[in-house]
Amino acid sequence: MNRAVSAVAWTLGTWFGCGRVPKAPGTAGTVGAIPLYLLLARTGRPGVGIAAMVATFVGVWAASVIAKQLGSKDPQVVVIDEVAGFLVTMVPVRTVSWQAVLAGFVLFRLLDSLKPWPIRRAEKLPGGWGIVLDDVVAGVFGAAVMIGLQALKVVP
Repeated sequence: MNRAVSAVAWTLGTWFGCGRVPKAPGTAGTVGAIPLYLLLARTGRPGVGIAAMVATFVGVWAASVIAKQLGSKDPQVVVIDEVAGFLVTMVPVRTVSWQAVLAGFVLFRLLDSLKPWPIRRAEKLPGGWGIVLDDVVAGVFGAAVMIGLQALKVVP
């Protein structure tokens, strides 16, 4: 593989190095997604949704490259899946607030860590698909809860 292409995969797959932190790289990747979300939120929910889709497909590619190079099924260094999942969680948010960001962060991290059914099933997909789609499914669950939290006025 071309060195430049590999470097791009590693830069995006580790979300600009967030995945290289020694402890809790998934949490670091999710924290690293917050500035992107805050920037995208200015474009509205469609912009966040489009970015989530782009992060998903780019993430599948980057995760596949990194997993193959490391010979690992789901390398912890890959955290672009957390970026995609967090963005999916935040798609339904109408009003950007610290409460919404905190709720989305906690919800997504819990769902990604606990992996209730059917989230865990998505991990069984091959290559980058399995690495990324379990987080996207966790994000869908998180988005559903965010809709409920907004309806209950827990978050603005």
